[in-house]
Amino acid sequence: MSSSFPPFPCLAAFEAVARRKSFALAANELHLTPSAVSHQIAKLEQFLNIRLFVRTAHSVEITTAGNDYLQRVSGAMSAISAATDNVRRGVSNSLHVHSTPSFATLWLMPRLKDFAKDHPEISLSMSASVNHSDFSAGHTDVDIRYGVPHWPQLTARPIFDEQIMPLASLAFLKRHRIATPEDLTRVPLIQSTVGVVQWPDWFSVQNILHRPGSYAYRFDRAFMVLDAAVQGLGVAFESTSIGEPHIRKGKLRPVFETGKYLPVQAHFLVYPERHAQRPEVLSFVNWVLTHAVTPADPRMQKAGLSR
Repeated sequence: MSSSFPPFPCLAAFEAVARRKSFALAANELHLTPSAVSHQIAKLEQFLNIRLFVRTAHSVEITTAGNDYLQRVSGAMSAISAATDNVRRGVSNSLHVHSTPSFATLWLMPRLKDFAKDHPEISLSMSASVNHSDFSAGHTDVDIRYGVPHWPQLTARPIFDEQIMPLASLAFLKRHRIATPEDLTRVPLIQSTVGVVQWPDWFSVQNILHRPGSYAYRFDRAFMVLDAAVQGLGVAFESTSIGEPHIRKGKLRPVFETGKYLPVQAHFLVYPERHAQRPEVLSFVNWVLTHAVTPADPRMQKAGLSR
């Protein structure tokens, strides 16, 4: 094995001490003596030529360098643990998917039953956070990302052509009687602070010289923006693809019957090209892309939407 790879018992001891913040508790978990754990940590510190922990009579604190190293190796160790668990359970075709929270909650989870039906042979593990996966850690097979694609050395496939438009609850629309784009300059607007397009972009396309100086509410996640609109707190400017569950159930509707939207590609399936050699990855990618272009629900078409 390469000399750049530290002994695994040292890594196991390091991860356990960092997580438990105690040599004694880590030793009990690893079925070792505290002295043996201390020896493994000292061996790793010598290997790395850095100090990993500050030890006192009553506590153990990880150093800045130690914490940075932990962030880099914990994903790989989790991947090893998951792979080992899969082998023990006889699972050979596992798939690890990471996603942005809003896409996972509003688009992927409602369709997961279909994926399980179409691919019962795949053991799927999912996680969701706002941070992009670090593929070098070896834990994630496919990352579903939101934003403007600029991820060198990675394949990025757009999931769908989205329509970003004003959305509001029926009660809100009845209360405010919005008939023209200009009417939106006098009602509460909800801002998605991380959206690739914003309210000023929409007003500009409508040839309205209005730049909202303030918003009724601001959120950094699409599901919170949409929930606020469902509660009648204002008009959301969001994707109909992500907001589809609310629209289909009648909780939200487009403010305007036709047009009045901005087209974007902002959700991507991202993975290293080498991952595409795995049949589980190809199956998942193709399944997502197939479902993303499924013809719109008749109720969606009536609302003037298409996916």
